[in-house]
Amino acid sequence: MKFKHLISAFLVVITASAFISPKKSLRTFVSNYENVLGTSLEFKFKANNQADADLAEENALKEIDHLDGILSAYKTTSEFNKWLSNRKQTTKVSSELFEVLQQFEDYKGLTNGALDASAAVIGNVWKKAAIENRLPSAQSLQTAVNLVKQKHYVLDEKNKTATRLDDVPLALNSFAKSYIINKAAERAMQSAGIEGVVVNIGGDMAIKGNQPETIEIANPKADAENDAALTTIRVSDKAVATSGNYRRGFNVNGKWYSHIVDPRTGNPASEIISATVIAADASEAGALATSFNVLSVSEIEKLTGNRKDIAYLLVTKEGKEIKSSEWAQYEVVLNKPVFAVSKANKADKPWNTKYELLVNLEIANIESTDGKRVRRPFVAVWIEDAAKTPVRNLAIWYNKPRWLPDLKSWNRANGDEFRKAEAGKLSSTSSATRGPGKYSLSWDGKDDSGQLVKAGIYTVYIEVAREHGSYQVISKEMKFTGSAQKVELTPNTELASASLDYRKIAKK
Repeated sequence: MKFKHLISAFLVVITASAFISPKKSLRTFVSNYENVLGTSLEFKFKANNQADADLAEENALKEIDHLDGILSAYKTTSEFNKWLSNRKQTTKVSSELFEVLQQFEDYKGLTNGALDASAAVIGNVWKKAAIENRLPSAQSLQTAVNLVKQKHYVLDEKNKTATRLDDVPLALNSFAKSYIINKAAERAMQSAGIEGVVVNIGGDMAIKGNQPETIEIANPKADAENDAALTTIRVSDKAVATSGNYRRGFNVNGKWYSHIVDPRTGNPASEIISATVIAADASEAGALATSFNVLSVSEIEKLTGNRKDIAYLLVTKEGKEIKSSEWAQYEVVLNKPVFAVSKANKADKPWNTKYELLVNLEIANIESTDGKRVRRPFVAVWIEDAAKTPVRNLAIWYNKPRWLPDLKSWNRANGDEFRKAEAGKLSSTSSATRGPGKYSLSWDGKDDSGQLVKAGIYTVYIEVAREHGSYQVISKEMKFTGSAQKVELTPNTELASASLDYRKIAKK
């Protein structure tokens, strides 16, 4: 079986040697976590050995926890929430909180109000409307907009104090995550033996060092993690952020509305469904990616007209791609694989190309007994035909080749062939933020060499193995003949939920 067609956002393969210099041989060390700042976390370190990478990882995690304790809008004990509870008192704040509050003011001015810490006021109006399954009234939106337009706090640079001027709810979610990503990457780069760092939290990332990183930009009109990327870029010592409405939002009367709202009008962003920004600083990349969902194309062009250090890719609701002139210097042109067309037996009915299988799974949030973060487990998802022959790998998720045997069922069926095949890409993916542990994979009825299989009975396998933890495997036989069906799978220790949805492909 060929593995040339293996496309998976989960695929993390460690190359034996990613970069060689006369002095040292560097390797790429990867680790993954869930439930970090409300999403997933991936680290990549260019280092000589595992010990150096482990120390850099420990330092980065400490920085993330430290800053989350300061900036979190969800933790009641965070410095930010304590400052909010002080009402209108002048409060001396940490340098980190002061810096983020100042950045919000700066980006509010830069984007003509498209980014605002008080946009949560409008978001709350839409959340309430979604619960009641009705559109918010014009009056409630205007009231919220009027509140947003007020000045909410005053900063004193000399004394590092912040004074609230009203009781309007504030949230730092727009780009505080990007700020934390940048600080964590900087902390990791200070560790001995580290030549390059990638910190990727929920699709926003900071790349430090001169080691180039290949990044796939997720297609906002695709449903699954393993769908083909919109495009691929290659950057070094930069930050990349993607913001969009295709993963989070409000459903009112069956219509989808973006969770990103325009603070100036109260309306959800609608014209731009995805914005990816490359910038030198992660905070700026995150702030601009969010605001570019709100601003018009002409406003974006005016804002970035003199900024040769910023590149962007916008996707409109019609699917049109708009790229800045600077984008071309980062974009990688990839040769698309050419697949031979198989000659099916006349007696065999081919897979109905109007249908696809969507495999949904949610990895359980397992709490550590020693207070440390729990790494994401190893995962394999694949398809076998009625003769128990593997036909398609949808995901192979691991961080070190030596752990592949832990995926026992997958290893028995696919291991030998996989190790004979070429190593997969060590690329990252930039996309809109999704919930922690929640993934979707699609099967288009093709095998690993890109040929369409025949209609009939196949078995879907989901295998999860955790280092020093439990081992779980789920298998489900299904008939794929062009008749829609959805199956809820039984949860287990490692999977909080899983389902198989054989459905007609929606027009996008």
